[in-house]
Amino acid sequence: MKLFYDLHIHSDLSPCASREMTPNNIINMSIVKGLNVISLTDHNSTANLPALIEASHGSGLKVIPGIEVTSKEEVHLLCYFRELSRALKFGTIIYQSLPPIINMPEIFGEQNIYNSNDEIVGVLDKLLINATPFSIGDINNMVKESKGIMIPAHINKMSNSILSILGFIPKDLEVDFVEIYSKNSINKKMFEKYKILKNSDAHCLTDISEAVNFFDLNDMDSIYNIKEWDTP
Repeated sequence: MKLFYDLHIHSDLSPCASREMTPNNIINMSIVKGLNVISLTDHNSTANLPALIEASHGSGLKVIPGIEVTSKEEVHLLCYFRELSRALKFGTIIYQSLPPIINMPEIFGEQNIYNSNDEIVGVLDKLLINATPFSIGDINNMVKESKGIMIPAHINKMSNSILSILGFIPKDLEVDFVEIYSKNSINKKMFEKYKILKNSDAHCLTDISEAVNFFDLNDMDSIYNIKEWDTP
C-alpha cells in the first residue's frame, strides 16, 4: 500500500508564506492533490498545528505534527513528533528562545494564528525567520528527548541547508533521513547512507506536492512506521 506524502508545508503563520495558506485550504488542496500524509512545518513555531489537525478530522488525511527550526548555524531542520502535545511543548521552547526582534509584516510578511474555521485568532510578534540559540546537535537531542525525529531540510538548496552552511553532514550527527527539495537536483550517490524524503517546501497552495512521493507500508524503513503515528 502506498501513502503519498508532503511533509514540508508552511501556513500563513510563516512570514514567507501566502495568506491563502490557511488550515482548511491546506487540507483541501492536499486532498485534491491526492496526498495521504502531510506535515505542517512552520518556521520556529507550532501555533497553527491545533487548527490544522482539527480541520483534518474526518478528511482521511493523516497530519504529522512538525516544525522547521533554524539552528544557531542558520541551518533549517525539520522536526516531527508522534504526539501533538509534544510538538506544542517543543514549539513553545523554540519560540521563546528566539531573539526579541519584532516582526515587521510590511517587510517580512504576516504571522497569523488561525482556528479550524480559517479565522485569524492571533498573531506572533517575534520574527519567526530568526535563528534560535541551539546548535544542530542540540536540536537533534531535544527532538529525540521528545520522542521525535529531526531531518536536515532541503539539503540541495543554496541557502539555509546543512550543505550550503557547513559544506558537509557531520559524521557524529545521528540522523537517518535527509530532505531533498523536489525542484532541485542532487547526486544521490553522495548520500547513499541516508534515507531520502522529497518534499515541496510549499509556501503557496499550488506548490503542495502532487501524488508522486510515497511511503510503502510494507517497507519497515518508512519514517517511524507511519501506521503507528498517533495522529488523526
